Amino acid sequence: MISVINRRQFLSCLTAAAGSYVLTACGGGSGSDAAALGGDSSAAVAKVTRTPSANGTTVPPAASIVDNSGNVWKLSNGFIYKNGTKDAGSYNVATLLWYSGSVYQENTGGDFYQWTGTRWVPSLDPRLGGISADGTAIPPAARIIDKSNNIWTLSNGYIYKNNVKDPYSYNVSLLLWYGGMIYQSGTGGQFYVLTFNGNWLPCADPRIAAAAAPGAFYGINGHFDYPFTPAQVVGALRSLGCTTYRLGCVNTPAELNPVVNMASAFQAAGLTLFTLVNYGLQDANGILYTSEAAAYDASFAGAAGVATALAPFGVTMYECGNELTRDAAIILNSATAGTGSGDFNNANWPIMRGAMRGMIDGIKSVQPNAQCGINFCVADVAAADMLWDGLQPDGSGGYPQVRWDITTWHNYQAYGDIFDVGTDGAGPGFNLPVYCKARYGVPFMISEWNANPEVTETARSTYVKQQLGEFYAARKTDALQSVMYYELTSGDNTYGIVTNSLVPIQPTYGTFKTFVAANPDS
Repeated sequence: MISVINRRQFLSCLTAAAGSYVLTACGGGSGSDAAALGGDSSAAVAKVTRTPSANGTTVPPAASIVDNSGNVWKLSNGFIYKNGTKDAGSYNVATLLWYSGSVYQENTGGDFYQWTGTRWVPSLDPRLGGISADGTAIPPAARIIDKSNNIWTLSNGYIYKNNVKDPYSYNVSLLLWYGGMIYQSGTGGQFYVLTFNGNWLPCADPRIAAAAAPGAFYGINGHFDYPFTPAQVVGALRSLGCTTYRLGCVNTPAELNPVVNMASAFQAAGLTLFTLVNYGLQDANGILYTSEAAAYDASFAGAAGVATALAPFGVTMYECGNELTRDAAIILNSATAGTGSGDFNNANWPIMRGAMRGMIDGIKSVQPNAQCGINFCVADVAAADMLWDGLQPDGSGGYPQVRWDITTWHNYQAYGDIFDVGTDGAGPGFNLPVYCKARYGVPFMISEWNANPEVTETARSTYVKQQLGEFYAARKTDALQSVMYYELTSGDNTYGIVTNSLVPIQPTYGTFKTFVAANPDS
């Protein structure tokens, strides 16, 4: 697990601007401008009670607008006047608009601005209705407004963003706003999604529901060196209602033997062992591999050894690597969310790709039908896309593709809601499981999730209930196959759900168990 505390700022929420503003009467202007516009230079103007204009009033054709504070707004020769005083920051104004308690201006170029009470800020024409409802499609809609206030239209098979033609689109028959992303479909029926890098990538229709196989939905993480017997772990999982256990190791006796013992116990108990094959970018001495081939060969051998030991005990699902996209040799700045290809180290990228490919190929050399997952964090969709398509962070292509059978992700509270995860702490959110469903078409697992380590246990309990509700609702639409809580025990109260003596940590334990009992994995 990567450090949650160090990147708590990743996915901070954006606070929406208030829909109405209280404007303070300024007491009027003076001189010829004020007189010409009907201004009153006396202090008494602030005491005059005026009825606000009707919602939607515009100047022209109306002569003026009265806001909720009684201020009078007029327009003359492209300039705005408030109570007879010229607005120093306005020019080339074509229209003033009073809408939902705010004053707006539209300039001659068609750009809108909203008055905040102290300044003008860019906005959309509020009469367009704001951000489009999820699932809005053109046709039949006339336009789509995304979370960044861009206006999307479709004309004669071409896409337009803010009236600028998209140079890479043609023969488009459908434009779709879904899960916080823009999708298009051509006359041939192929869908494409617009990435944060500005590229259209092929995908499936994101609206098509995909249900994962039941039976492994509720899971929890553990470690090979826990002070529990396999029988105690089986009992702990059954008490919680969990059916899946994520356990990591490499091919050494100290790590692999306890995992083999656990696999044997799980096979007898009818539970699922999800094995993390924990190889990375460095050799046993912590030295970065010198090439993609070297990383591939080392990981292949180690993963093949793990699969050879576990296959006789019915283990069929593996996760290949743990948070490798967040290794210091790969992520350039740990405060980035991973939505941009430039977030990653181009020189070391092949080493990571080699390690991932080696683990997948090593496992499948022993178990051709095994399901292998690749793990990502935060909002690492740029990393996932580059690996899937055989690209480098510098944009070059033609490299080996990494193709996985399960998309696995880590989603801690600091990263934000995975169904509305933000971009670099500032961008608008998007539905990450929906994106992965459309792009990769394989089951999705959240192999680590939890609240921040420093929160109270009461706050953790509330978070657990809220998250489980979201996860459960998505399991039959977004191929969400399993969600694995981190972790069974951490030796303290930072993450574990029981103590090292297997005593439940309340109220989180009770909240988890009650939810599972009330929401069957079927």
